[in-house]
Amino acid sequence: MSRTEAPPLPEPLEVPVADSHTHLDMQDGTVEEGLARAAAVNVTTVIQVGCDVKGSHWAAETAAAHPSVYAAVALHPNEAPRIVHGDPEGSSRQGAREAGGTAALHEALAEIDALAALDHVRGVGETGLDYFRTGPEGVAAQEESFRAHIEIAKRHGKALVIHDREAHADVLRVLADAGAPERTVFHCYSGDADMARICADAGYFMSFAGNVTFKNAQPLRDALVVAPLELVLVETDAPFLTPAPYRGRPNAPYLIPVTLRAMAAVKGVDETTLASAVSDNTARAFDY
Repeated sequence: MSRTEAPPLPEPLEVPVADSHTHLDMQDGTVEEGLARAAAVNVTTVIQVGCDVKGSHWAAETAAAHPSVYAAVALHPNEAPRIVHGDPEGSSRQGAREAGGTAALHEALAEIDALAALDHVRGVGETGLDYFRTGPEGVAAQEESFRAHIEIAKRHGKALVIHDREAHADVLRVLADAGAPERTVFHCYSGDADMARICADAGYFMSFAGNVTFKNAQPLRDALVVAPLELVLVETDAPFLTPAPYRGRPNAPYLIPVTLRAMAAVKGVDETTLASAVSDNTARAFDY
């Protein structure tokens, strides 16, 4: 089986659910094709997430054009240091860039702020902290950007969508210090069971992706066990994190049923119970 070949369509879910975090702009085929495949397996809503100014504009435009799509807009945690310090190697999709300093960061944040006011934009994110790809020199820019996104989300009454990679303690610290928005979503939840209890106590949503099915992901499954049913979401983060047994092949919203069924087994509930909860939770988290 080719690593580039799209996995087959799974059996449809009995209850319609949402993919709480996807990147249609990075997937093969048209938006219409992707949404049609998703709808065929009862994935009837997707949250399209922007990672930079250009991608956030695209997310907002796509949501405006498709009733089944809502947008989240932001500067990804790794994007903020690139704006401030430059990106001579061109490590992002936008290619090589010169350093713009904090003035360029504030300019970009102002564009995100304007997009966040739109009705079909229901989330501000993915924002947060990422200590995996960005070294110590980028931490200050990341935290400044994260705090600005928190303020934007609160001012516009939108969900905050968090990217947290190898930065759990600092993400929780900033949220507590700045005051988390009423609806806060940990996208691609990556903490352990202890952190899940902290998130549950704070009322933060935890969104699980295909990596919950990976063999080495027992800590994630332990976290899912303790996460309250009313705070659990499911996502693809497509085209990344394709669930087993298709790991390494292209991911897309139509594969949500594979992850959701694995999650139901971990939670010890039937598929329909989890799908119903996830459906309600996503609508509550993103206020649609």
